[in-house]
Amino acid sequence: MLADYRSAPISEKLRATLGLLEKMTLAPDSLGAEDIRPVLALGVSKDALRDAFHVAYLFNIYDRLADTMGWHVPDEDSGYYQVAAKRLLGHGYA
Repeated sequence: MLADYRSAPISEKLRATLGLLEKMTLAPDSLGAEDIRPVLALGVSKDALRDAFHVAYLFNIYDRLADTMGWHVPDEDSGYYQVAAKRLLGHGYA
């Protein structure tokens, strides 16, 4: 899924949500109700979309801050992200 969500074996609801988040990230000025209606029509709830927008918005801010301020981000091949993902899957954000 990380390589290409468009062809990954995921639900159409998730695929549409990710597409919407991609547009929010890359072309926020062109995002409108006409982009959201098809995602809702697939059965994604307004609450789920709101949550997805909030999470994506925060990650966009963190990413831009990290780039701007030169924060150290572990290399992808360091293994850090796999360990962190397992921890989050097992324990959540608590």
